[in-house]
Amino acid sequence: MNKYIKVIKKGELVTSNWSGGTTTQLYIYPEDSIYNKRDFKWRISSAKVELNESEFTKLPNIKRKIMILDGELLLEHKGHHNVKLNKFEQDSFLGDWNTRSFGKVIDFNLMLNTDSVGDIEHIQLNNCIELSYVSNNKECYNIAQTLYCLNGNIKILLNNDEEVILNDKDLAVVKYKSKENLKIELININEVSSDIIRCIIYYN
Repeated sequence: MNKYIKVIKKGELVTSNWSGGTTTQLYIYPEDSIYNKRDFKWRISSAKVELNESEFTKLPNIKRKIMILDGELLLEHKGHHNVKLNKFEQDSFLGDWNTRSFGKVIDFNLMLNTDSVGDIEHIQLNNCIELSYVSNNKECYNIAQTLYCLNGNIKILLNNDEEVILNDKDLAVVKYKSKENLKIELININEVSSDIIRCIIYYN
């Protein structure tokens, strides 16, 4: 199978400041992309919003999805819609919208260029779960699944033959072709449940 898995440990992640708090880039693709140049196909990050009110940076030609990891947030997209988000709830919007936020939170962000599509999912892992993907008509796409261990310790088993361990705030990135079948098994190795933030992204 032509797959690629990469584990990024918590200590390897870089956190930087932005106008409303701090942000940690979890992964950017291609890996040599530079966020400020907006030359990425997709990017995932987690931000800490430390101001009661903040304005989102304009990102033309970028589609955005945001999920709350802690706290609650009110998003106002001028001329579009407003939404109040609680923990593990999410919203989708375009990066060129005028967006303001109200509330101090920790969030998870997925950014996609115009040629990519993707989704965010929260998984509460108590014992084990199988994430199967069966090939469909997206033969021209590459696929990535990212698994961010928000808390706890988990084992990831790929097609029953490749195993990695994720600890608190570690990330795994699995890349493969859409014509391939992939089985991902997540196994909780804690006595209490673990929270996993999963993205699945299709891109050329």
